Amino acid sequence: MNFQPLIDQLLPIAVKAGEAILEVYHSASDIEIVSKADDSPLTKADKAANDVICAGLEQMENPFPIISEENKAIPYETRKDFDYYWLVDPLDGTKEFIKKNGEFTVNIALINQGRPVLGVVYTPVTKEMYWAAKGEGAYLIKDGKTTKLEAASFTLKDAKLNLVCSRSHLNEGTQNFVNQFDSPSLVSKGSSLKFLIIANGHAHIYPRLAPTMEWDTGAAQIVLEEAGGSVINAETDLPLEYNKENLLNPHFIAYGNVSN
Repeated sequence: MNFQPLIDQLLPIAVKAGEAILEVYHSASDIEIVSKADDSPLTKADKAANDVICAGLEQMENPFPIISEENKAIPYETRKDFDYYWLVDPLDGTKEFIKKNGEFTVNIALINQGRPVLGVVYTPVTKEMYWAAKGEGAYLIKDGKTTKLEAASFTLKDAKLNLVCSRSHLNEGTQNFVNQFDSPSLVSKGSSLKFLIIANGHAHIYPRLAPTMEWDTGAAQIVLEEAGGSVINAETDLPLEYNKENLLNPHFIAYGNVSN
């Protein structure tokens, strides 16, 4: 598949979704929090961004099915036969959005046979656009300039590695993982930005030994992979897979360009 026409259409959709998010973000009175079934916060911004993205994807010349955090109830018996489909998290980092620290993202991935093959991650506050396509590299567009992303090279025995940890999820398992390293530095980031700071070479490892969903990781995974990194199932040592019957991810470790 030629991914460039899809990328050309995706980038403005992600920007438009970011604009819809910022309309709510900059109007504090509009941050209306309700509860999803899992009691995580949901804002008007999630819904607004999802509407923009789904409308844009559906208007493409060859539309694919859409699995989104906000409209995920497609039966497995139906979606298991999807060849290509869009995987969308319209606003990853809702808690960061509510805290108003800017660390939230728009995420759109194209999945083919269980693996992400194209991904766009947009940060509305900083207006940074990350994108990647299978075999074509990973890129950052900022202030009109495009930069190719390259993950840092390292070994697990190196001292003073930068380990990325969630602001909210430094549990016992994560702490035990961190303790394996020689004088590591901890870097805190919200949302899928944790993958991106590895993709741009500013950090080395992101252990996620806590729950995530497939839409949380798909777009950022292909960006990191195309930058020379990997996202590995902590139990199987294989790359994360998608369109499982249960859309919950296993625990995983994201690496830059690691070697033995």
